[in-house]
Amino acid sequence: MKIKIIKELSIQINLNGLSFCILNKTDNTIEFLKSITFEQRLNPVEVLNRLKAELSSNTVFSEDFNAVLVIHQNELATLVPEQLYDATHKVDYLKFNSKILGNDFITEDEISINKSVNVYVPYVNINNYIFDTFGEFVYKHSSSILIDSVLQNTETKEESIVHIHVNKSTIELLVIDNGKLQLFNVFEYYSKEDFIYYVLFVFEQLNLDVETTAVELSGHINKEDELFTILYIYVRHVSFIEKKYSFDISAETDKRHLHQHYLILNSF
Repeated sequence: MKIKIIKELSIQINLNGLSFCILNKTDNTIEFLKSITFEQRLNPVEVLNRLKAELSSNTVFSEDFNAVLVIHQNELATLVPEQLYDATHKVDYLKFNSKILGNDFITEDEISINKSVNVYVPYVNINNYIFDTFGEFVYKHSSSILIDSVLQNTETKEESIVHIHVNKSTIELLVIDNGKLQLFNVFEYYSKEDFIYYVLFVFEQLNLDVETTAVELSGHINKEDELFTILYIYVRHVSFIEKKYSFDISAETDKRHLHQHYLILNSF
């Protein structure tokens, strides 16, 4: 009797790059993991063209997938406490901190671990193409996955922790205090000086001590980066997030740098 192989595909969409991950659920193994960084920030139409080219050029994407998830990563999102959320006011929640257009489609994710709703604008052209290509699929905002996974990873720790997820031109910054989300914000940076300014600004606003408060990192950063170097000058305790996954990783990747794939690995 032939065993049915169950596979799931996650695709992370960013105007600065794409990531792909395939989980073989039958043998509980990540068998494909790839990230592409664009030389410059593209628009959604250009990103779609790059996505089409990547999906058509690699045979791993021609297989049958039991589930497909699209992760939209952009700055067009805001958190609302579940108790205060009213679906008829999606535009109002977003317009105060994001540039949105009158014809933007706005949706939401529920983040049950901290009883909040993440209101955001997905890339509709990407969603339409994924539906035409794979059929039914699920989509989420990257910050929904990030907040959920970081809270799960730190819920047993009593002290404050600052988590910084680094992207090519933005950082997503979370402050977790006693297992609860105290702050989440996205900052755009153009230099290492911008980067450290926003980090130290958050420390100052929340009265966090750079000598004792731990900072953990994920995303587009490693020890050789200038961002890591300048952060380590000002903050004493800096490390890369560590997590034990429930699956094996057989895909070709440097196991020491799994923090760079933190978002997509936590999407399953």
